[in-house]
Amino acid sequence: MTTNQLLRARAAVVVAFAANGLAFASFVSRIPTLGEDLGLSTAQLGLLLLCLSGGSVTGLPLSGPLVQRVGPGPAVLAGALAVTVGLTGLVVALATATVPFAAVGLFATGLGMGVWDVAMNVAGADVEQRLGSTTLMPRLHAAFSIGTVAGAAVGAVCSATGVPLAAQVLGVVVLLPGLMVRTVRGFGTTAAAEAGPGGSGGVLAAWREPRTLLIGLLVLGFAFTEGSANEWIAYALVNGYGASETVGAVAFGLFVTAMTAGRLLGGTVLARFGRVAVLRAAAGLALVGLLLVLVGGSVPTALVGALFWGVGAALGFPVGMSAAADDPARAAARVSVVSSIGYTAFLAGAPLIGLLAEDNGILRALFVVLGALLLGLLASGAARPTGVRPAGARTTPVS
Repeated sequence: MTTNQLLRARAAVVVAFAANGLAFASFVSRIPTLGEDLGLSTAQLGLLLLCLSGGSVTGLPLSGPLVQRVGPGPAVLAGALAVTVGLTGLVVALATATVPFAAVGLFATGLGMGVWDVAMNVAGADVEQRLGSTTLMPRLHAAFSIGTVAGAAVGAVCSATGVPLAAQVLGVVVLLPGLMVRTVRGFGTTAAAEAGPGGSGGVLAAWREPRTLLIGLLVLGFAFTEGSANEWIAYALVNGYGASETVGAVAFGLFVTAMTAGRLLGGTVLARFGRVAVLRAAAGLALVGLLLVLVGGSVPTALVGALFWGVGAALGFPVGMSAAADDPARAAARVSVVSSIGYTAFLAGAPLIGLLAEDNGILRALFVVLGALLLGLLASGAARPTGVRPAGARTTPVS
């Protein structure tokens, strides 16, 4: 790729990450409303969210071969269109108060998110290495967080003004397809695609690599830490502290804002201190934030905790994706494996916390996140760079 093509590809991947975050937050910021509109208990809501996670985990193993066969741009578009279909189903479910429609819609949304996630991470890691940068992936995930901040802000405003959740999601359904059709035109050809289709054999081989599996456990720990806040922090403020739904949406917004700041600044910190040291410090910050939310005793303290929790959870996923893609020719297969392991956290996390909260309360249930933080901390050493670079990669970064 020429420098202009790389810069255009970088811009396109940034938009893909931001749009992914916006689509995700379009309904996650109002999880309490989703449960209320459908008449669900805490445990039932957790099981419904299992459909979203199940769709993601179903799509993730298929994503690596798909990216290698058709390229990241078409794969991102296919995922975005699946998300559009799924959110349309969710709108119908909310309008008719039909739980089975919601389950199918969330499954399709998760399936599309899984494909979209792997494809954009493969493209982002490839552009990062071709530009000779060590800081692009955290900033790309910051773009995702910016999208979630925007979605959370929309959710808070809609909640405060009484806009139905169905109408809010419908706006995303209308905007998403046209945006993504234009965006994927800027994607270039990745090193993974240039290496030719690896097929399922490449993915199966990656499942037997110890380093890839350890990176997957690292991502699983941090993804559980991130995902538990994404799906339950608003609920924790509303049902654990008796706050209003608007305050719950604000807590979610503070969390994703802190994640955004952590990812925007994280590249500089990573360049200075390295992946492993930064990940270990991040786990400590997340622990502080989690404890402030769980045992802080007041809404203001919990809101401060949301900020620390967000900063601590910020870098685990993007650093894991960079580490999995250290060898660009194997990036699609390894990112697919790492994402599949990591998204197990989203599969298990939502229903597990929901079931624990049914008998113990949401704040006590969230203590399970401590185990995820320990797992991420123990596996952080696997993120050390391998030093493999793509052919034609720059030795000096392009700003």
